Amino acid sequence: SVTHVVDGDTVDIEFPDGASERARLLGIDTPETVKPNTPVQCFGPEASARTKALLPPGTAVVVQRDAEARDRYGRLLVYLWRRSDGLFVNGSLVSDGFARTLSIAPNTAHRADLAAAAARADGRDIGLWGACTATR
Repeated sequence: SVTHVVDGDTVDIEFPDGASERARLLGIDTPETVKPNTPVQCFGPEASARTKALLPPGTAVVVQRDAEARDRYGRLLVYLWRRSDGLFVNGSLVSDGFARTLSIAPNTAHRADLAAAAARADGRDIGLWGACTATR
């Protein structure tokens, strides 16, 4: 289950065996809010708030990995679904305008679906697409 949301695309997860991991949501990128030496970016606070709303502490999640287990910072790389209703969290953040896509091979399992969701959000000017002039 999720124990803490760090920012829009990074969460802490506790697994059934008691192990805790910092996890980076694959296929997406939200504006920065906590990156050292980086200013808070347009729509960053909103993206963090949205992830916190989707994944309050204790939220049970289904975790799917892709080709690579970890990023260069040691974070687990994951796609997340809420167990209660099956919501694809990575996709929801993109389709609701809180994240852009970020596809880094070989971790591309959901690239096409996420790209389509981003194009729909961009076309409707929702979320960061409408709020941030430098997004496009």
